[in-house]
Amino acid sequence: MKTQIAICGYGTVGQGVRRVLTENRKEIEERCGFSPEIAYILDLRDFRGDPFEDRLVRDFTEIENDPDVAVVVETMGGLHPAFEFTARALRAGKSVVTSNKAVVAEYGRELLSIAEESGVLYLFEASCGGGIPIIRPLRTSLCTERIDSISGILNGTTNYILTRMAEEMVPYEQALAEAQAKGYAEKDPTADVEGYDACRKIAILGSIAFGTYIDYRTVPTEGITKITVEDIWDAVRKGEKYRLIAEAKQTPEGISVSVAPRRVSESSPFYSVNGVFNAILVHGNMVGDVFFAGQGAGMDATGSAVSSDVLEALAYANRNEIRSEKKC
Repeated sequence: MKTQIAICGYGTVGQGVRRVLTENRKEIEERCGFSPEIAYILDLRDFRGDPFEDRLVRDFTEIENDPDVAVVVETMGGLHPAFEFTARALRAGKSVVTSNKAVVAEYGRELLSIAEESGVLYLFEASCGGGIPIIRPLRTSLCTERIDSISGILNGTTNYILTRMAEEMVPYEQALAEAQAKGYAEKDPTADVEGYDACRKIAILGSIAFGTYIDYRTVPTEGITKITVEDIWDAVRKGEKYRLIAEAKQTPEGISVSVAPRRVSESSPFYSVNGVFNAILVHGNMVGDVFFAGQGAGMDATGSAVSSDVLEALAYANRNEIRSEKKC
């Protein structure tokens, strides 16, 4: 049975995957009948003292040419060389699992096509909701539904900022600085605060929910940078909160997709989603509303989502060998 995997990118998410697969090894073996073995970790940095230091490599070709590696975990971030490494791995007959929403939004269709041609999988559960399982439920549990809409709080940075502005009545700039100090916002927060991150995520989710490609570049997108303390106070006085909502829905004119800050009342499921938490609301024509909430980012949460895809990919690679009822 092939159980060897390679992790490309050993930052927060890559280390989270390693942590989940090692610390939960016993539970994984009991449930699935097998456990992934980390054979390679690709990164240009040194990690002296790391328990997997001896598996660090700097040349992707080593991974690409090793027939024992069944799954490549891409947690590098950015478009390049993440896209190129992904395509090469798929063409080499290796499934690829990723948390990289930028690559999925930009090249997802192409990579899925390459995966199909190569008889492997391209999985990206962690790309849209961190630790929240949403892509797999859309493809399995809700596959009999006609999805009418999918909406959500898809960015923890902006949700934290809006939460702090409402709690303390501090201006946007101060709340952003606090988020950066706590590690919730990047030094350059543009992708988060201008809504670009949420835009890519709703394009991915909408494409899956409605079975048609949504180009994130066409989605009207507005961030939170123009929201003032006065706006926040007016919302609070009326029993409302600001939330950055990404939404894709069916309309008589077709599929409508948008990202913008909106006021939500206590009747909204998004009202009580505070801090860095994310939440997603799916409405099906039969099941009605289905609500998902949890940590939208972070080492352990995202590492857990990536690891679940790793197990699915390994089960697929060994589908002719696995006979145990303990399947993932």
